[in-house]
Amino acid sequence: MSELIDYQLEDGIATLTLNNGKVNAISPDVVAAFNAALDQAEQDRAVVIITGQPGILSAGYDLKVMTSSPQNAIGLVTQGSTLARRLLSHPFPVIVACPGHAVAKGAFLLLSVDYRIGVQGSFQIGLNEVQIGMTMHHAGIELARDRLRRSAFQRSVIGAEMFDPQGALEAGFLDKVVAVEQLREEALAVAQRLKKLNMNAHGKTKLKARKAFLEALDEAILRDQEQGF
Repeated sequence: MSELIDYQLEDGIATLTLNNGKVNAISPDVVAAFNAALDQAEQDRAVVIITGQPGILSAGYDLKVMTSSPQNAIGLVTQGSTLARRLLSHPFPVIVACPGHAVAKGAFLLLSVDYRIGVQGSFQIGLNEVQIGMTMHHAGIELARDRLRRSAFQRSVIGAEMFDPQGALEAGFLDKVVAVEQLREEALAVAQRLKKLNMNAHGKTKLKARKAFLEALDEAILRDQEQGF
Protein backbone atom coordinates (compact mmCIF):
# COMPACT_ATOMS: atom_id res chain seq x y z
CA MET A 1 0.00 0.00 0.00
CA SER A 2 1.20 3.54 -0.80
CA GLU A 3 2.84 5.72 1.85
CA LEU A 4 0.41 8.47 0.79
CA ILE A 5 -2.52 6.52 2.24
CA ASP A 6 -1.82 4.44 5.31
CA TYR A 7 -4.11 1.38 5.35
CA GLN A 8 -4.90 -0.37 8.62
CA LEU A 9 -7.42 -3.21 8.91
CA GLU A 10 -8.74 -4.28 12.28
CA ASP A 11 -11.93 -6.15 13.18
CA GLY A 12 -13.54 -5.54 9.80
CA ILE A 13 -12.78 -1.79 9.83
CA ALA A 14 -10.30 -0.32 7.35
CA THR A 15 -8.78 3.03 8.37
CA LEU A 16 -7.35 5.06 5.49
CA THR A 17 -5.11 7.89 6.72
CA LEU A 18 -4.04 10.62 4.30
CA ASN A 19 -0.34 11.31 4.66
CA ASN A 20 0.86 13.81 2.06
CA GLY A 21 2.66 16.65 3.80
CA LYS A 22 1.35 19.29 6.15
CA VAL A 23 -1.82 20.06 4.13
CA ASN A 24 -2.52 16.57 2.73
CA ALA A 25 -2.70 17.91 -0.82
CA ILE A 26 -4.72 15.74 -3.19
CA SER A 27 -2.45 14.88 -6.13
CA PRO A 28 -2.81 12.31 -8.92
CA ASP A 29 -0.66 9.94 -6.85
CA VAL A 30 -2.93 10.44 -3.82
CA VAL A 31 -6.02 9.68 -5.91
CA ALA A 32 -4.32 6.53 -7.22
CA ALA A 33 -3.42 5.52 -3.66
CA PHE A 34 -7.02 6.17 -2.57
CA ASN A 35 -8.35 3.91 -5.29
CA ALA A 36 -5.88 1.15 -4.38
CA ALA A 37 -6.89 1.42 -0.71
CA LEU A 38 -10.59 1.25 -1.62
CA ASP A 39 -9.88 -1.82 -3.76
CA GLN A 40 -8.28 -3.44 -0.73
CA ALA A 41 -11.10 -2.40 1.59
CA GLU A 42 -13.66 -3.84 -0.80
CA GLN A 43 -11.70 -7.08 -0.97
CA ASP A 44 -11.58 -7.11 2.84
CA ARG A 45 -15.35 -6.37 2.97
CA ALA A 46 -14.56 -3.68 5.50
CA VAL A 47 -16.33 -0.58 6.75
CA VAL A 48 -14.07 2.34 5.78
CA ILE A 49 -12.88 5.23 7.96
CA ILE A 50 -11.05 8.04 6.13
CA THR A 51 -9.00 10.43 8.25
CA GLY A 52 -6.00 12.76 8.10
CA GLN A 53 -3.27 14.20 10.28
CA PRO A 54 -3.94 16.04 13.57
CA GLY A 55 -5.57 19.34 12.69
CA ILE A 56 -6.28 18.65 9.02
CA LEU A 57 -8.10 16.30 6.68
CA SER A 58 -6.97 18.03 3.48
CA ALA A 59 -6.58 21.57 2.13
CA GLY A 60 -7.53 20.46 -1.37
CA TYR A 61 -5.93 19.69 -4.70
CA ASP A 62 -2.18 19.99 -5.22
CA LEU A 63 -1.77 23.57 -6.45
CA LYS A 64 1.44 22.71 -8.30
CA VAL A 65 -0.58 20.40 -10.52
CA MET A 66 -3.57 22.74 -10.74
CA THR A 67 -1.44 25.67 -11.94
CA SER A 68 0.89 23.71 -14.23
CA SER A 69 -1.53 23.71 -17.18
CA PRO A 70 -5.29 23.79 -17.87
CA GLN A 71 -5.08 20.20 -19.11
CA ASN A 72 -3.42 19.02 -15.90
CA ALA A 73 -5.98 20.87 -13.80
CA ILE A 74 -8.88 19.32 -15.68
CA GLY A 75 -7.25 15.91 -15.43
CA LEU A 76 -6.77 16.11 -11.67
CA VAL A 77 -10.25 17.46 -11.02
CA THR A 78 -11.71 14.69 -13.18
CA GLN A 79 -9.77 12.09 -11.20
CA GLY A 80 -10.96 13.64 -7.93
CA SER A 81 -14.59 13.81 -9.05
CA THR A 82 -14.44 10.20 -10.19
CA LEU A 83 -13.09 9.28 -6.75
CA ALA A 84 -16.00 11.13 -5.14
CA ARG A 85 -18.39 9.19 -7.36
CA ARG A 86 -16.73 5.95 -6.32
CA LEU A 87 -17.00 6.80 -2.63
CA LEU A 88 -20.70 7.64 -3.02
CA SER A 89 -21.35 4.22 -4.59
CA HIS A 90 -18.93 2.15 -2.48
CA PRO A 91 -20.69 -1.11 -1.51
CA PHE A 92 -19.71 -0.81 2.17
CA PRO A 93 -20.22 2.11 4.57
CA VAL A 94 -17.71 4.95 4.39
CA ILE A 95 -17.05 7.35 7.27
CA VAL A 96 -14.83 10.42 7.43
CA ALA A 97 -13.23 11.25 10.77
CA CYS A 98 -12.22 14.85 10.05
CA PRO A 99 -9.48 15.90 12.50
CA GLY A 100 -9.57 19.61 11.70
CA HIS A 101 -9.51 21.74 8.54
CA ALA A 102 -11.21 20.48 5.36
CA VAL A 103 -10.96 22.92 2.48
CA ALA A 104 -11.91 22.65 -1.21
CA LYS A 105 -11.36 18.98 -2.19
CA GLY A 106 -10.97 18.23 1.52
CA ALA A 107 -14.52 19.48 2.03
CA PHE A 108 -15.70 17.60 -1.05
CA LEU A 109 -14.47 14.40 0.61
CA LEU A 110 -16.96 15.17 3.38
CA LEU A 111 -19.70 15.42 0.75
CA SER A 112 -18.76 12.06 -0.79
CA VAL A 113 -19.26 9.61 2.09
CA ASP A 114 -22.01 8.18 4.25
CA TYR A 115 -21.21 9.66 7.67
CA ARG A 116 -18.98 12.60 8.70
CA ILE A 117 -17.54 13.38 12.13
CA GLY A 118 -15.68 16.62 12.85
CA VAL A 119 -13.92 18.02 15.89
CA GLN A 120 -14.38 21.10 18.04
CA GLY A 121 -11.84 23.87 17.59
CA SER A 122 -10.87 26.85 15.44
CA PHE A 123 -11.00 24.90 12.21
CA GLN A 124 -12.26 25.94 8.77
CA ILE A 125 -14.44 23.75 6.57
CA GLY A 126 -15.77 24.75 3.20
CA LEU A 127 -15.37 25.41 -0.50
CA ASN A 128 -13.01 28.34 -1.15
CA GLU A 129 -12.69 27.92 -4.92
CA VAL A 130 -14.31 31.26 -5.82
CA GLN A 131 -12.22 33.01 -3.17
CA ILE A 132 -8.97 31.85 -4.78
CA GLY A 133 -10.05 32.57 -8.34
CA MET A 134 -11.33 29.19 -9.49
CA THR A 135 -14.69 28.83 -11.20
CA MET A 136 -16.48 25.97 -9.48
CA HIS A 137 -16.50 22.80 -11.57
CA HIS A 138 -19.79 21.18 -12.59
CA ALA A 139 -19.20 18.05 -10.52
CA GLY A 140 -18.44 20.13 -7.44
CA ILE A 141 -21.69 22.04 -7.86
CA GLU A 142 -23.65 18.77 -8.08
CA LEU A 143 -21.93 17.37 -4.98
CA ALA A 144 -22.72 20.51 -3.02
CA ARG A 145 -26.27 20.77 -4.35
CA ASP A 146 -27.11 17.25 -3.22
CA ARG A 147 -25.36 17.15 0.15
CA LEU A 148 -25.55 20.68 1.57
CA ARG A 149 -28.64 22.20 3.09
CA ARG A 150 -30.39 24.58 0.70
CA SER A 151 -29.72 27.53 2.98
CA ALA A 152 -25.97 26.87 2.78
CA PHE A 153 -25.57 25.79 -0.84
CA GLN A 154 -25.30 29.20 -2.50
CA ARG A 155 -23.42 30.75 0.41
CA SER A 156 -20.87 27.97 0.06
CA VAL A 157 -20.57 27.50 -3.72
CA ILE A 158 -21.07 31.07 -4.92
CA GLY A 159 -19.93 32.99 -1.85
CA ALA A 160 -17.06 30.71 -0.76
CA GLU A 161 -18.21 30.98 2.85
CA MET A 162 -16.05 29.02 5.28
CA PHE A 163 -17.59 27.42 8.34
CA ASP A 164 -16.37 26.52 11.80
CA PRO A 165 -17.18 22.93 12.83
CA GLN A 166 -20.57 23.81 14.31
CA GLY A 167 -21.45 25.86 11.23
CA ALA A 168 -20.29 22.98 9.03
CA LEU A 169 -22.63 20.68 10.94
CA GLU A 170 -25.55 23.04 10.31
CA ALA A 171 -24.58 23.49 6.63
CA GLY A 172 -24.44 19.76 5.91
CA PHE A 173 -20.70 19.11 5.69
CA LEU A 174 -20.74 17.15 8.97
CA ASP A 175 -23.14 14.85 10.81
CA LYS A 176 -21.58 15.17 14.26
CA VAL A 177 -18.95 17.23 16.10
CA VAL A 178 -17.00 15.84 19.04
CA ALA A 179 -14.00 16.82 21.15
CA VAL A 180 -10.66 16.17 19.42
CA GLU A 181 -9.74 13.42 21.85
CA GLN A 182 -13.03 11.62 21.15
CA LEU A 183 -12.72 11.50 17.34
CA ARG A 184 -11.17 8.06 16.96
CA GLU A 185 -13.47 6.49 19.55
CA GLU A 186 -16.57 8.03 17.95
CA ALA A 187 -15.54 6.93 14.46
CA LEU A 188 -15.00 3.38 15.65
CA ALA A 189 -18.36 3.40 17.43
CA VAL A 190 -20.12 4.49 14.23
CA ALA A 191 -18.18 1.88 12.23
CA GLN A 192 -19.19 -0.84 14.67
CA ARG A 193 -22.83 0.21 14.37
CA LEU A 194 -22.67 0.22 10.56
CA LYS A 195 -20.93 -3.19 10.57
CA LYS A 196 -24.21 -4.65 11.78
CA LEU A 197 -25.99 -3.70 8.57
CA ASN A 198 -26.78 -6.29 5.95
CA MET A 199 -24.13 -5.19 3.47
CA ASN A 200 -25.93 -6.53 0.42
CA ALA A 201 -29.01 -4.49 1.34
CA HIS A 202 -26.85 -1.47 2.25
CA GLY A 203 -25.03 -1.44 -1.08
CA LYS A 204 -28.15 -1.92 -3.19
CA THR A 205 -30.17 0.65 -1.24
CA LYS A 206 -27.34 3.19 -1.50
CA LEU A 207 -27.38 2.87 -5.29
CA LYS A 208 -31.17 3.17 -5.41
CA ALA A 209 -31.27 6.20 -3.11
CA ARG A 210 -28.48 7.98 -5.01
CA LYS A 211 -29.42 6.90 -8.55
CA ALA A 212 -30.50 10.33 -9.84
CA PHE A 213 -27.63 12.04 -8.03
CA LEU A 214 -25.02 9.67 -9.44
CA GLU A 215 -26.42 10.13 -12.95
CA ALA A 216 -26.23 13.91 -12.57
CA LEU A 217 -22.68 13.58 -11.25
CA ASP A 218 -21.66 11.41 -14.21
CA GLU A 219 -23.00 14.06 -16.61
CA ALA A 220 -21.19 16.81 -14.69
CA ILE A 221 -17.88 14.94 -14.81
CA LEU A 222 -18.23 14.62 -18.59
CA ARG A 223 -19.01 18.35 -18.91
CA ASP A 224 -15.92 19.22 -16.90
CA GLN A 225 -13.79 17.05 -19.19
CA GLU A 226 -15.28 18.52 -22.35
CA GLN A 227 -15.73 22.18 -21.38
CA GLY A 228 -13.29 22.78 -18.54
CA PHE A 229 -14.31 25.11 -15.74
